[in-house]
Amino acid sequence: MTTYRYTLAELRGQLRQLALTGAAIALGVAFLIASVSGSGALVDSFSQSAAAEVGPADVQVTAPEARGPLEPGAADRARQVPGVAAVSARLAGRGGVLTPAGRPLDEAAVISSVAADPALRWQLLKDGRWPAGPGEVLLDADTARRVDARPGSDVRLTRADGTTGTVRLAGTLDGRGAPGFAGRPVVAVPDGSVAQYATGVATTSLDLRLAPGTSHARTAEALGQALGGGVEVRTRDASVAEATRQSRTLYGVVLIAALSFVLIALAVARMVVGNTFSVVLAQRTRRLALLRCVGADRAQVRRLIHRQGLLLGAGASAAGVLLGAGLCGVGTLLAGTADLGPVHLSLMPSPVTCVLAWLFGVLLTVLAVRGPAKAASAVPPVAALGGVAGPTGGARVRATVLSALLLAAGAGLLAAGVTTGPPLSLLAVTLGAISSFFGVLRFCHRLLPAVVAGLGVPVRRFCGTAGGLATRQLRLNPGRTGATGSALLLGVTVMVSAVTALEITSNSLVPAVSARQPGVFSVTAPGGAPLPAGALAALGRERTLGVTPVRSAALEVDGRSTLVAAADPALLNPATDGAGQARALADGSALSGFGDDGPAGPGEHGAHRVAGTAGAPGTTLRIESGRSRLPFTLQSGAVLFVTPATLDRLAPAAAVTTLWISPAVGADRFAARQAMDRALDGQPQVTVTDTAAQAETLRSLLDRMMLISMALLAFSVAIAGLGVAATLMLGVDERAREIGMLRAIGMSRQQLRRMLTLEALLLALAGALVGTGLGLGYGWAAARSVTSTLGTVGGPPVLLVLAALALTVLTGLAAAVLPARRVGRMTVVDALHAP
Repeated sequence: MTTYRYTLAELRGQLRQLALTGAAIALGVAFLIASVSGSGALVDSFSQSAAAEVGPADVQVTAPEARGPLEPGAADRARQVPGVAAVSARLAGRGGVLTPAGRPLDEAAVISSVAADPALRWQLLKDGRWPAGPGEVLLDADTARRVDARPGSDVRLTRADGTTGTVRLAGTLDGRGAPGFAGRPVVAVPDGSVAQYATGVATTSLDLRLAPGTSHARTAEALGQALGGGVEVRTRDASVAEATRQSRTLYGVVLIAALSFVLIALAVARMVVGNTFSVVLAQRTRRLALLRCVGADRAQVRRLIHRQGLLLGAGASAAGVLLGAGLCGVGTLLAGTADLGPVHLSLMPSPVTCVLAWLFGVLLTVLAVRGPAKAASAVPPVAALGGVAGPTGGARVRATVLSALLLAAGAGLLAAGVTTGPPLSLLAVTLGAISSFFGVLRFCHRLLPAVVAGLGVPVRRFCGTAGGLATRQLRLNPGRTGATGSALLLGVTVMVSAVTALEITSNSLVPAVSARQPGVFSVTAPGGAPLPAGALAALGRERTLGVTPVRSAALEVDGRSTLVAAADPALLNPATDGAGQARALADGSALSGFGDDGPAGPGEHGAHRVAGTAGAPGTTLRIESGRSRLPFTLQSGAVLFVTPATLDRLAPAAAVTTLWISPAVGADRFAARQAMDRALDGQPQVTVTDTAAQAETLRSLLDRMMLISMALLAFSVAIAGLGVAATLMLGVDERAREIGMLRAIGMSRQQLRRMLTLEALLLALAGALVGTGLGLGYGWAAARSVTSTLGTVGGPPVLLVLAALALTVLTGLAAAVLPARRVGRMTVVDALHAP
């Protein structure tokens, strides 16, 4: 009991010294709770959106994805099942929405049915009312905004027969209620009008309302028997569970990504705790030596320090749990004020999350104090009374050799990752970066003081005595300078390497994605129908356009209907995947999306029988080895690519179903788009797709990842800043007599504050500069390992790297605020009488 009272008394006496260290632990634990809760809330929002798309039906009937839509008579058979009160078939097809200028939107619209029974309407109405008749429709809110339409105004749509018609917009839909249609225009019409505006209409599912008191499970079983084994019948709860099944996998991915940033922040917190305890124990050398002299052995000293770490970790982690829960509560309140559609977001952590986060914080603190506790207990009493002995020459040599080996191994792995190709290159770069970085960390006590010395030259010149003293202090304590700056070094290195890798990958990958498309624009008709002859002729007359027509036909290959495409290989973009194979393709051969096998299997002796159309004789095709993406790239749904001569023999009447268009030599993209709009004026059934939009979407995704990574890694820099502040505060206590002497010989409070501020600034700058250099190298190596087959282009994001440097400098300045205020409040007499 006496030992525990002594432990508490010691910890109470050091609370002021360890307060900032506890704040670092609390911030790390709060970050952990916020990340786990935020990840869960994000995935839960996806689950709720998926559940909203299920709708209010008591029972839902769907077909397996591999079997396609439901049979037309399924709804009638479902109505005959006892207990079924109403049945609504969800119909869907392809259509088009016209702009006020008469041009169709680039994306084909999804035509969806609105149930006649209000109790089975699954769409989420945002504004207006439900359509009352065949002349009224609903548009998703984004599409209505794009065509400048409001409830009550007129909207032009393409009809299934190729003409256009005007309808009344009854209201708008919230697209968040239909995540399956995300990114596409949605037109909802009464179920009796779907065939009027859509092509390729199919029944995707049946929504059923049961009579009151009917057993949902038994009725679902009866429906399965009535409709046959080719359908899936689920109650609403089962449908919601199936719709959200993929969210569990998504939760794992998001949580791992978030925890990777949390672990970096907690690693920084561990470095802060270990460094602070090392400084505190160094200041308590005489007290620890007295304990050894009165009979305490090494194990008792270690237990004493471990208990203090345990108590600090328990208290700081509890504060972190409260802080994290408070932040989540504030986030929940803010989310409640936002319009999230069908999603009701709660960020509040579960009790299990709070307990696990608290335990993790305690364990982190206990592990962090093991090193300082072992070092303090290893000093014999006599040596401790005269000061802690440093490591022996043999220990220093062993540490130097280990550090050099880590650096050499890391450099070798980095070189291997940069020079070799995927898939092992990224693994080699990752292991090389980790190994070399640990080597750098072990040399921080030499590296950072040297950098400080270089930075101190202009500081001494422009800041006078304060600058000289700040530089000298950091150089006289290389171990402390290296340990304190290493936490900042870790945060900056990871931040800069992440944004550099993402930026270079974006600069290399995005142009490659765009360049490998067969053209800049694609022109198609709804449902894969042949393009109108007038559109083909008009586009062919435009001299600023390079046009590559793709013909296709549905042929019987080995008894199975297969879409076969053909195009002139000489007109294909050479960078397109499979273009080289197409140029070398002989008549009677084909490239297959299934690889060496044909659509129905390997065929007889590698030959595949193809039936001709329109009286054309059949023939056999030989499938080239290897799977090719060219057929599907050129024509949606195509499985085989053949030469134009081969398609002429098999399907003489094969029509042009797709055009790939690029600007002609000397024309730019904007001029090409203007020429296309001019040529397609009066062709509302033709849809133009900008293939570069895929590249822009990828770039936008990588840019968002870059900003999110930088924001999350800023927590690591903030925790490292607390470590700098804690070290400076301990340094003020340790140097109290020195500060008193400086005040006695005429140094002002302002100069002392400036000295401490410059110490923090030099320390932050040293860590930032070394971390930026390492981050740039690691980031480039990681990007090179990913993009080596495409060609690595571009450089780091200069503005974001400068922002990271500025953030580190501001962190250093903020870390100096409390130590500078403490120095300013010290009187000369108190400082000179300090122990």
